[in-house]
Amino acid sequence: MKSVSISLNSIEKVKGFVNTISSGEGDFDLVSDRYVVDAKSIMGIFSLDLSKTLRLNIHDDEVADKLIPALKEYII
Repeated sequence: MKSVSISLNSIEKVKGFVNTISSGEGDFDLVSDRYVVDAKSIMGIFSLDLSKTLRLNIHDDEVADKLIPALKEYII
């Protein structure tokens, strides 16, 4: 599993992030404090406090290596 810190501080960023992450195969979780949601769920993402930094957990290392470059604009 690989983890990266991301920022989704606008509606446009959330939409773009979900479109990008949905192209990946496998499981992706977004973590904010004690809350964990499916990173492919736009409704789940909007239930988080988006003013804070989020942690994206990618459960498959091979998928992570392919997907992380596409997520550069969200990674902090």
